[in-house]
Amino acid sequence: MKKGFSRRIFTPGILAGDVWFILKNIPKFVAYRKNPTFDRAFLEKVMSVVTAVNGCVYCSWFHAKEASAAGISQDEIDDLFQLQFDTEANDFELPALKYAQHFAETGRKPDPEETAAFVGYYGEKTATEIMLFIRLILWGNLLGNTYDAFLSRLKGDPAPDSNVIFETLFFIFNFPLLFPASLLMKKDAKKAA
Repeated sequence: MKKGFSRRIFTPGILAGDVWFILKNIPKFVAYRKNPTFDRAFLEKVMSVVTAVNGCVYCSWFHAKEASAAGISQDEIDDLFQLQFDTEANDFELPALKYAQHFAETGRKPDPEETAAFVGYYGEKTATEIMLFIRLILWGNLLGNTYDAFLSRLKGDPAPDSNVIFETLFFIFNFPLLFPASLLMKKDAKKAA
């Protein structure tokens, strides 16, 4: 018996809110990407943890490659995607990785005490910067998952409480980005086999 597509996906309201959030924060993303506090490996670890929670296959493929290019070992990448990062994360990284996991697992509704502890540890400015990247990868995860939800629907296994019209339009709009990504993923999988 089919259980339905189980990964989190966009609704029209969440998509609209996320697009607005991304657009209004583009200058901050650019500026924070250049912040020496956040090296590439740290940002990839945060993005990998959120992706592990949401299960986006496109983001998993992409961020595993990016994490490797940032100098993260394959063993640590595997651990990040299994949410087993406690032993390898340093003191600066660990609270961010735990909060990223919590934020993603709660569907963007983190416990206020968890948020206060996160902000208390990093300070308002750094916590806000980390949160921007958590939100950015959540957007990417839901983008890939919503695309896949349409493909799952075509196989007779739709996402619960989904909207066929929204999924169809979303699929059409994102096909130029995600179809080539799916081909590259398959090509990489063949090389690895």
